[in-house]
Amino acid sequence: MFKRGLVYGVQNAALQTLTMKFVRFIMKNAALTNMPKHVEYYAKFSPSPLSMKQFIDFGSTNACEKTSFVFLRQELPVRLSNIMKEINLLPNRLLTTPSVQMVQTWYIQSLMDILEFLDKNPDDQSILGEFVDTLVKIRNRHNDVVPTMAQGIVEYKETFSQDSVTNQNIQYFLDRFYMSRISIRMLINQHTLVFDGATNPLHPNTIGSIDPHCEVTKVVKDAYQSAKMLCDKYYLSSPELMLQELNSKQKKKQPIDIVYVPSHLYHMLFELFKNAMRATIEHHETSNSLPPIQVIVAIGGEDMSIKVSDRGGGVPFRRTETLFSYMYSTAPTPQIGEDTPTPFAGFGYGLPISRLYAKYFQGDLQLYSMQGHGSDAVIHLKALSRDSVERLPVYNKTALRNYKVSQEADDWCMPSKEPLDLASYRVAK
Repeated sequence: MFKRGLVYGVQNAALQTLTMKFVRFIMKNAALTNMPKHVEYYAKFSPSPLSMKQFIDFGSTNACEKTSFVFLRQELPVRLSNIMKEINLLPNRLLTTPSVQMVQTWYIQSLMDILEFLDKNPDDQSILGEFVDTLVKIRNRHNDVVPTMAQGIVEYKETFSQDSVTNQNIQYFLDRFYMSRISIRMLINQHTLVFDGATNPLHPNTIGSIDPHCEVTKVVKDAYQSAKMLCDKYYLSSPELMLQELNSKQKKKQPIDIVYVPSHLYHMLFELFKNAMRATIEHHETSNSLPPIQVIVAIGGEDMSIKVSDRGGGVPFRRTETLFSYMYSTAPTPQIGEDTPTPFAGFGYGLPISRLYAKYFQGDLQLYSMQGHGSDAVIHLKALSRDSVERLPVYNKTALRNYKVSQEADDWCMPSKEPLDLASYRVAK
């Protein structure tokens, strides 16, 4: 009797497990069926941009996990849905690449994960803990979004011919897509870092991922040393750094500091140093010495700027803007999963992504080149935290029109490849 009951018990437990799996399968498929409706609904709302001051004030003075939870469970679906609407406007041939389909799957799953918390009680501490775990899971899921989407562009370029209109549409989309990703990760990082109860021993004064007193020259030196290490490893030498501060507003004997995300600033500077070092070494490969990379950090009433100057030979003026194009790269294209990637090579996304980091809080990154001499890259950031407001893409009719640009005849004469033979030219009477 005992054995028989045990067998029935095991069978019943197995049946319950199968039933639960079936229920979850039905629920998941029902959620997937309703996903377009959710995307349509949340895409009707515009994202709510936050200023650096708002991030700081909330994280330092009145941080409330419940308030952040309620805000994020509404804001994250809006930001995800706005950009998911635009993914579907890409060329069908690009949408069908395995890499882009994988990215779409990640976004759908993340939206589903967030929507599960819409009807949950924010006063329940266990729910708040589950939410943090979910955000960490989403962040980890999206770690490889940039290289995966880049691989999709590579697959598309290798299979189909490009035209200027398609390239323009892809450039427009990727700028907005990656900016959206930066903003989503910012929200996730702030919530998880502020409310996980842990502090970063290397940056004990940070509020989430923001340093209220980010010493700019310190980040410059850190980024330079990291790039120098790679450069020494790959080229066996590297140019020196000459650093200068021009402080006209703050206490002149103290280092320049601003309210900023150190990791964002580091990312931009590291990329600029890599480019400057590579250009310098390759331009002076027959020289016994390398000219230094010069960096000037200056702050005024509104702006904080960093100029990185090299003597790497520069690039032709006509190619300057192509350096910010996702469809163009001077380095060999790597494959995802390579064991030994070239330190100074990549998808060519370093400059475009760096410019997005600068623009994210209303700054910019500009490149000025003198072919035959070198290049100046200037990072412009807001000096005041109240002026540093998120720059967020929103899906609307204006965005939709940008994907419907057609190839029209240029209203400026284009120079022909062959010069006009004036001797044979006859004026019409």
